[in-house]
Amino acid sequence: MKKRICLLLAGCVLLTGCASLLDREYSTVEAHSSKFWESEATGTLRAENYQDIVNDLMLLIGQHTEQAVIRLYSYDDGVTVADALEKAAAEVQQETALGNYALEYITSSSTAQRGYYELSIQLCYRRTADQIAAIVNATSVTALQSLLETALDEGKAELTVRVGYWRAEDRAAVEQTVSDLRAERELTDTPEWTISYYPADGAVGLIEFNLSSAAEDAMQPKEMPEGDFKAPFENSVNKG
Repeated sequence: MKKRICLLLAGCVLLTGCASLLDREYSTVEAHSSKFWESEATGTLRAENYQDIVNDLMLLIGQHTEQAVIRLYSYDDGVTVADALEKAAAEVQQETALGNYALEYITSSSTAQRGYYELSIQLCYRRTADQIAAIVNATSVTALQSLLETALDEGKAELTVRVGYWRAEDRAAVEQTVSDLRAERELTDTPEWTISYYPADGAVGLIEFNLSSAAEDAMQPKEMPEGDFKAPFENSVNKG
């Protein structure tokens, strides 16, 4: 019995020490959660508050949806609805990594219905659905070298990585990783890769690498060194 109590106390101490590592705020958006979908048959979403509007917009971007309807409840006047919608659209496009990366702009309008406001949303993208779907996930920038090596080996022209954990010093680490890899692959004489961060300021959530020059170089046929070429059948002499 004493042994069991000691083990429990030790476990509590360990959990207390790890609390700072585990206490992180996060949110998830489920594509077919009843909380967000008013009616899956018609593709209409629902929202009860400001955060729901933001979550709905993020859901639409993840699916590269260009037009959608959101039914907004718990709002009493059109001015408040318009303000909330404008603020949510600006937050999604300017402050979230995916919105900052994928969106060109959002337009919207609202119509009062009995018991709710119907929001008509239009989203214009500067990234294709394939580009959004091709985003890969990494817990931190330490995984970038492996991801970039794979992209080079596969001849990809671009790579976009969603980073789960970002520190102020990570931008320098990204630049160093790219510099080391270009030197290792003997690409220092090729045009520099373009690296874009989303959002550009603050905590970065997405990093986009333009590797077009490296991809083109990888696809070029290799020239055979002089002296190694042998004409076909040169060793087959017809002595007939």
